[in-house]
This record gives sequence, C-alpha cells and structure tokens, in this order.
Amino acid sequence: MAGKTLTRAQLTEAVYQEVGLSRNESADLVEAVLGEISGALTRGDMVKISSFGSFFVRQKGQRIGRNPKTGEEVPILPRRVLVFRPSHVLKNRINLGLNKIDSALRS
Repeated sequence: MAGKTLTRAQLTEAVYQEVGLSRNESADLVEAVLGEISGALTRGDMVKISSFGSFFVRQKGQRIGRNPKTGEEVPILPRRVLVFRPSHVLKNRINLGLNKIDSALRS
C-alpha cells in the first residue's frame, strides 16, 4: 500500500499554518531542525524524538554478497547505515489508522 510523500515544502507549509511564522521563517525553522538532526547523526550521536522514534547510525561489517543475475560472489564493503526505530506511540497510531482504513473498506 503506497502512500503520499511528505516534502520539505509541505513541512514548511504545516509550520506556517500551525505556528503562525512567516513562510520564510517557517522554511528556516524546518531547515534548522533537519540540519541539527543530520549533524547529530553525522557525528555518530543518537537522535531521539519523544513519541516518534529514534534515529541512529550503525556500522555494518564487510561481507560477501552474491550477484543475483550471475551468482558471482562480490565483496560488500563495510559501511555506516542509518537506522530508525519507531516509538510504541507511533506504532500504535499507525496501526490504529490502518484499523480505521480496514473498517472503512469492509463497510
């Protein structure tokens, strides 16, 4: 089930509507928050947003992968990956929303 994508422009518009800042100030605020989150993750810090979830960077080691087309073994280099763990509050809200959609579809 594919949904819509929330963009920076839409976040900016939501801040403009909810907080009452000007559009430029709202855009600056959204950029500052995203910049702060990005900076913390780049430094290796964990970002925890209460009732939403946690973002953190995890180190993955080198391993051997396989080219699915040829079956050839290929080394996958070590890398850092971004991980998001949703909070229980967010999980419950998502599942509650799905239950409402399912109920509406069955009616």
